[in-house]
This record gives sequence, C-alpha cells and structure tokens, in this order.
Amino acid sequence: MNKRLKLRQILLFAVLSAAAVWLDQFTKHLALLFLGDHEPVVLIPGVLEFLRIENDGAAFGILKGHMAFFYAITAFVGLIVLYVLVKLPTERKYMPLLVILSFISAGAAGNFIDRVMRRSVVDFIYFVPIDFPVFNVADIFVTCSTALLVILVLFYYQESDFDFLKDGAREKKP
Repeated sequence: MNKRLKLRQILLFAVLSAAAVWLDQFTKHLALLFLGDHEPVVLIPGVLEFLRIENDGAAFGILKGHMAFFYAITAFVGLIVLYVLVKLPTERKYMPLLVILSFISAGAAGNFIDRVMRRSVVDFIYFVPIDFPVFNVADIFVTCSTALLVILVLFYYQESDFDFLKDGAREKKP
C-alpha cells in the first residue's frame, strides 16, 4: 500500500470530520445563544421551525439519562470506523465510503461532545408536517450518511469489495 496515499486518505477523513463537527457545534452554539427554551422561531410556517430543547436521551426521548450507554455506543461506532479506515484501500472507488464514514463519525462525535460537556444534546430543528422529533446537525450527518451507506452497500459495491475487512486481506493493485 502506498503510504503517501494512505496518509492523504486519513488526512481527508480528519479534515472532513473536523469540519462537520465544527459545523454541528457552531449551530448548537447559535441555538443556545439565540433560541429560548421551548419558544419556536418559525422559518416556514407549518413546515420548519427552530425550537431548542436539551435532550438527555436518544431520538423520541427514549433512554433518558442513560449516558453510559450512549458513551459505549459512541466508542463502539468509533472503533468500527477506525478499523475500516485503517483497512480501507486507497482506490478511488472507496472515496464515497470514506466521506460517509467521516460524516457518521462527525455526527457521533458532535452529540458525544454535548453529552460530555452539557450532560444533554442540544436539538433545535423541528420538521412540523410529520411532527418529527426535534433534531440537530449531527443527527442529520448520522442519518443521511447511514442511509447513503446502505445504498452504497446495496447498489454500488459488490461483496468482494469488502474483502479488505477480512484478516490478512491485501489491497488490490490499481
């Protein structure tokens, strides 16, 4: 494996992840500064509102107060992403996977930062038509990236494209 290409791949992952975490934390900071507790700011009437809540659970308010569980899940996701990143071939066809993993990691890290620093996650985006739970930018990163990952696995990559994850597997030569 070309070490320079691997270093560039890891650097790209780090830059994308850091930028996404920054965006998430910046938007949460703005929500804390400018949005009052439970006073919605209507952006598009009947469609989209900013409504700040601080959630000490998961989506839909489940598992309230179970911080150790959330720390464990974040660590588990982080370890899986790190394992895949280290093993990921430097071929161009794996670039979408690298980007998706960057955003999944960033979303997990953004909410993890909130849980550690505030003991709750700052949510502020409310989609009115379907009465969807209030969410944040990190949630968008995790949800959209996971959906894209499923699409890639089902329709873009072949099973053999994941042979690199098996022990002893070598990167294919371009």
